[in-house]
Amino acid sequence: MPIYILGIESSCDDTSAAVLDGTTMLSNVTANQQVHANYGGVVPELASRAHQQNIIPVIHEAIGRAGIRKEDLDSVAFTRGPGLLGSLLVGTSFAKSFALGLGIPLVEVDHMQAHILAHFIRTPQSQGQVPEFPFLCLTVSGGHTQIVRIDGHFDMEVIGRTIDDAAGEAFDKAAKIMGLPYPGGPLVDKLGKEGNPKAFGFAKPNIPGLDYSFSGLKTSFLYFLRDRLKEDAEFIEKNKADLCASIQDAIIGTLMDKLLKAVNETGIRQVAVAGGVSANSALRNAFLEQQQKGAFRAFIPEFQFTTDNAAMIAVAGYFKYLKKEFADLSASPYSRVENRI
Repeated sequence: MPIYILGIESSCDDTSAAVLDGTTMLSNVTANQQVHANYGGVVPELASRAHQQNIIPVIHEAIGRAGIRKEDLDSVAFTRGPGLLGSLLVGTSFAKSFALGLGIPLVEVDHMQAHILAHFIRTPQSQGQVPEFPFLCLTVSGGHTQIVRIDGHFDMEVIGRTIDDAAGEAFDKAAKIMGLPYPGGPLVDKLGKEGNPKAFGFAKPNIPGLDYSFSGLKTSFLYFLRDRLKEDAEFIEKNKADLCASIQDAIIGTLMDKLLKAVNETGIRQVAVAGGVSANSALRNAFLEQQQKGAFRAFIPEFQFTTDNAAMIAVAGYFKYLKKEFADLSASPYSRVENRI
């Protein structure tokens, strides 16, 4: 018997809705907000206003593409946090009203848990197997960088995290320093394919344990360019591809060094990657390279499940639905909670 879950994601600047039958995706619709490119980053007030405009048509489209009626839904899952409060409020408020109107259970989902659980979404194009417990997951995005041990769908422990900037932020800041438009991370990836990753060396931070730090690397890159531009005003333009490849190599090298350390310390040989930066081609190649070397078995998400999307919210909601872990109408969004996963 089918179990239809509607997922709603509104943590940042993408309004997304998806319908799953169990873990099988029936639809996944996302409305992007292009206005933020004019400001070099997401403007929270503009994001929340756009969510208000987009949420009804996006949900209507998702239900229609799934080939069901709204009355067929068994539950509504929504992102409670972390994220931008104004954006989260739009999704949270609509999810409450929609579930109440239909008389079906409401399920709250943690955004970072959902990124990890995206590995359990099945599509007609799905190939291979899902990771088995326990496994490690490198969750890496513009706001988060964590190494997480997963012993169950909601039995997760953060064993390593950034102590300052996230890796995705380092990508975007490096791009901004070079004058690339927002969002800069994908452009660094694109230009880096044409460059030499060893053209310029940037020191990797030496942080004890499994924690990360990217602020020093970002500052080193800034000072390096400042000094070179004094000698040649066209330095960035002449070396843009090599600069992108080199800073990308430093960031990914840092990520992989700590991840391999975590593999050796835990003995866990199943390793996944999740979050927006998991779309980066060099990071995906680094995972496949380590798998070929026999360091671990790699699990890499489909591209459509790397950035923020509602399918990952719905699949997390499905696993909570099975456990009857329902939210009530008093649930309020949270922007950030330390040590939460």
